Amino acid sequence: MDEQIMAVQVLIAVFLSINIVLLTTFFMKEIFYTTMRYIFFATTLMSDCLILVLTDAMLLQVYFNLKIPVGLCCFLTILSILYTLVTPFTLTAMSLERYVAICMPLRHAELCSPRSTLNCILIIHGLSSLPSIITFVIVFASAPLSFYQQNTVCILKIFTFHKWKNELLAAINQFYFISMCITVIYCYVQIMKVAKTASGEDKKSVWKGIKTVALHAFQLLLCLIQLWCPFIENAVFEINRKAYTIIRYFNYVVFYLASRCLSPLVYGLRDESFYLALKHYALLGFRGKRCFH
Repeated sequence: MDEQIMAVQVLIAVFLSINIVLLTTFFMKEIFYTTMRYIFFATTLMSDCLILVLTDAMLLQVYFNLKIPVGLCCFLTILSILYTLVTPFTLTAMSLERYVAICMPLRHAELCSPRSTLNCILIIHGLSSLPSIITFVIVFASAPLSFYQQNTVCILKIFTFHKWKNELLAAINQFYFISMCITVIYCYVQIMKVAKTASGEDKKSVWKGIKTVALHAFQLLLCLIQLWCPFIENAVFEINRKAYTIIRYFNYVVFYLASRCLSPLVYGLRDESFYLALKHYALLGFRGKRCFH
């Protein structure tokens, strides 16, 4: 198991390094931080960086059985629940942006302005915060004062005082899951309709948009499976602590790390403008200078 933990640390270090390079590139050109799809891309990168650091810290303290104050655990868990949802919501918004760009090109500038982007990000964070707010309203109403004065291994299970809370959160997550899936499928179908009537360069651009939405859909599926991981882990925790550690590790690698390594692929490498800028800055402006300009 020590080798597996070390492997996770290496993967996280690699993903964080790549994301930092991508974020640096994002802030180097005005066109990126004034365009909706690139702002959403940067939002997913920052969300992914934060969730990787948070969940890795929680994974390590569970593995080594390290106890931390309940107050700190509350804070880490709130952030973890929040940013687990920010990425899938942002991916859904990115699919909608591609739908507007391809199916409603004349209104794209109006609907996808920087102001609209900021409003979307606020809405995304508002929706993402709902499960964490519900969780800790219930905790604060149910937990005795002595609960906050102890040290504990930080897992979501310690905040379960009522079984119906898990059922309520499961219902919310299921609603989110269905809503996101319907939105992405709708965008894909509408873009496909445009692809059938497009021609020349337009057709090439539309098919690229279709591939982008398809990648978003796959990444979204992996992210949404994360919503069910805590409930599976809690059920296993009641049966076997060793099995819980193994399943938690598996879920973390497959549904946290794997899903978040796709963001650099979708926009960091597939988007020509961003790729040229990335190549330019990654090579310090030497070898990539000609193609960047």
